[in-house]
Amino acid sequence: MMVTENELREIENGFIDIIDDGISASALAEQIERFKTGFPATSLERACTLNDGIYSIQSDEKDELLGHFEEAADGGRFTKFVPASGAATRMFKHLLARLNGEELSEKDTEMVQTFMDLLPVMPFYGDLQEVMNKAGVSIDEAYASNDYNLILKYLLTEQGLNYASKPKGLIPFHSYENGYRTPFEEHVAEAAAHIKDRMGRARLHFTVSPAHEQEIREHIEEAVAKYPECRFEVTFSKQSRKTDTVAVDMDNEVFRTDDGKILFRPAGHGALLDNLHKLRGDLVYLKNIDNVMPDRLKGATIEYKKLLGGLLVRIQAQIFECLNMLENHHCSEFEVAAVAIFAVSHLSMQMPANFAQMSLEDKVDMLRVRLSKPVRVCGMVKNEGEPGGGPFWVNGPDGFVTPQIVEKSQVDMDDSVQAGIVRKATHFNPVDLVCGMRNHRGEWYALKNFTDPETGFISSKSKDGRKLKAMELPGLWNGSMADWITIFVEVPLSTFSPVKTVNDLLKEDHRN
Repeated sequence: MMVTENELREIENGFIDIIDDGISASALAEQIERFKTGFPATSLERACTLNDGIYSIQSDEKDELLGHFEEAADGGRFTKFVPASGAATRMFKHLLARLNGEELSEKDTEMVQTFMDLLPVMPFYGDLQEVMNKAGVSIDEAYASNDYNLILKYLLTEQGLNYASKPKGLIPFHSYENGYRTPFEEHVAEAAAHIKDRMGRARLHFTVSPAHEQEIREHIEEAVAKYPECRFEVTFSKQSRKTDTVAVDMDNEVFRTDDGKILFRPAGHGALLDNLHKLRGDLVYLKNIDNVMPDRLKGATIEYKKLLGGLLVRIQAQIFECLNMLENHHCSEFEVAAVAIFAVSHLSMQMPANFAQMSLEDKVDMLRVRLSKPVRVCGMVKNEGEPGGGPFWVNGPDGFVTPQIVEKSQVDMDDSVQAGIVRKATHFNPVDLVCGMRNHRGEWYALKNFTDPETGFISSKSKDGRKLKAMELPGLWNGSMADWITIFVEVPLSTFSPVKTVNDLLKEDHRN
């Protein structure tokens, strides 16, 4: 690859110093080889559907699950983890294309016009007016002359609000009588409503970009001050540069920037597994930064957050009971059979075909290994055409079929059978998880031991006007949790309203 040690030491200004960060030349070589070999496609067995991989919470069990939740919440067991380091650039992609004079598709042209027509109802319209007035520019005159680019310049660039370069969590999403709230503020409000312990404490963790950390800290400090009845414990972390992956050109050679440096890129949200591990949480909710509701619509979200948490507490207690029984005394064949039945009927596990013929000792050992894993309960909503992953039964390398969250990019869509399974999917992954991070002894799991490294993927990008290939690690809720005990639960579509483009803020869910 013609990369010298001195060259590696000199990588700086936004690129990794491989030597100091502990990324070896051999690891670099392995990444290059992966670009050549690629990742194997995920082998789908079938889509998870209601009563076949997706659990439906019944009305007569809600009180029990809410009781489990309240007991755990009162004890301070819950933390909320929000990946929030992403920039808002993609949210404004169609507006940036218009501003930069790029050719727009018919759909993007329509989206730009809709945005401009309804801009006055956006929660940030007042801020835009103010910044333009300070610059001596009238937004009304710009509208009258159809000078959309002038308005977009003050909205998106550093000449004005600079929204295209801000973290998504700092963009105003919802209007209220006393102002507006950003996604950060809505996550604070949501946490205050459902994970506060008996001492009034609520724990939140945000992953943030280094460039914006101070601004975010100050913003959240102002937000939590609005809830004096709640004592917030807010922590932050940054995605480790050690998890960045090398980029290559279209011939799989190391990609060098115009100044000759080796280019490394962030390896997707799967890189945040290390942040989740270092959080040292007990029961951890995981939710995307942009999936937030205004207060008037938070009811279903809060209810199902509690129900998912209560279900995790119940399932985890049952698993711990099984493990304690398997470890602490000589089990009978009947007891081992009962554990196996629980694993199959409640945890979606398969037993080997020769399970009945195995010795009692081998059965105990196998069940202990299969049950000694982190647990996640994942909300799933009915599929209404949203892009992204969903719940599927997947053929694993060990020969067992397990429930997994799978992205479309992981599937060979040229295979008619696999593509057909994807088309039959009934549910979609909204990223609404609650995770059990400790074992039955109260020890934290080493999360990296429960990943599937074969579930990363390679994407096409560009830099300095040149095409390149980039590699992403197994996704945080995809391959990074592939070997977790997984329970899928149907949740109402009303709990899911992400903002992928700024035009999504015009939907009824986001307008007060």
